[in-house]
Amino acid sequence: MQKFSRRTDWDLEKTAYAAALERLHAGGGPVFDLTASNPTACGFQYDRAGILRELSRPECLEYGPNPRGLLVARTAVVDYYAEAASAQVATEQIFLTTSTSEAYSYLFRLHCDPGAEILIAQPSYPLFEFLADLDDVRLAPYRLFYDHGWHLDVAALTARITPRTRAVIVVHPNNPTGHFTSSAERMLLERICEEHGLALIVDEVFLDYVFDSREVAAPTAHKSFSTGEHPVLTYVLSGLSKVAGLPQMKAAWIAVFGPGPLLEAATVRLEVIADTFLSMNAPVQHAMPYLLRGRQNIQQQILLRVRENLATLDQLLARSPAVSRLQVQGGWYAVLRVPALMSGDALAIRLMEQERVVAHPGHFYGFDGDGWIVLSLLPPTDEFVEGITRLIRSIP
Repeated sequence: MQKFSRRTDWDLEKTAYAAALERLHAGGGPVFDLTASNPTACGFQYDRAGILRELSRPECLEYGPNPRGLLVARTAVVDYYAEAASAQVATEQIFLTTSTSEAYSYLFRLHCDPGAEILIAQPSYPLFEFLADLDDVRLAPYRLFYDHGWHLDVAALTARITPRTRAVIVVHPNNPTGHFTSSAERMLLERICEEHGLALIVDEVFLDYVFDSREVAAPTAHKSFSTGEHPVLTYVLSGLSKVAGLPQMKAAWIAVFGPGPLLEAATVRLEVIADTFLSMNAPVQHAMPYLLRGRQNIQQQILLRVRENLATLDQLLARSPAVSRLQVQGGWYAVLRVPALMSGDALAIRLMEQERVVAHPGHFYGFDGDGWIVLSLLPPTDEFVEGITRLIRSIP
């Protein structure tokens, strides 16, 4: 009998939620998808001619592998940090990858032997569990707590550190809670990592999407971890998927920071890992200067959409005391609190079957208990309004 690795021993049976979603789409008729998060499918206007022109440059046909990525592409990333974060980053600190998922895999392999542990905040993005499984790494969740905004529970994080712990993951701003790690929390994280010899992995894919609102508690709350001092090894991850609204281009990067000797040891090893997996595709690398320079166009459209949808959501919720929204500082998601009268899956399935509305139950992202709904703020506003209206009327 054929054997498969234990790392792929997932429960692959179709869930009740997935079955309901399949029935919804198969039945025809309008679907109000409040989980839509693909910017290329949400009605935004791209510079199609310019993007296609850059991908057809003659040099795209040449193969000149570099484990860190082509200099022209890494220079574009350096320029991005200088403009977007006022950060001084050298091209030698940049490693290009095909996705942030691949970047995580590189870093897990760099720091973890089989069975090692990585600390990660909960709630958070569910893909991390699969990435960790594939690299034989264990995730040790530490809880964030909500009290007029999200906060790092330092005691909970510290309690999860064991001799097997190798790094701490921070998503800044968090997905899906949309909160930024404050400057004070960053200092605490760096102190903990320095004391225990841990690396700090910071996912900043949503960094550019900040709400102009009093909900951004402090002007420094959304500063990139690429700025300031770096007393511990720090890896900052981002990519074109969110920065330029181009998930199909499959281009991301790791920016490496830290004390001199540690930085050198990490980059040398990381270069071997990257070289083993071979360089990412040349056409997108050659196009990256153009794609990153043009990011403002799509970012402005996305920010306008998510701010408008967030304001509309608040207006609609004002007439529904049973449903409330948690504070959000950035990104393009929102979290709702609803009466926990049924399981999250049961509520989500009822929304599909009775209202033709698709929403995610909170447990998908690691929320404790029932009564949580996670929404994307990216859908076209008319579809978003109808979806929220239907969702609210279905809540007792």
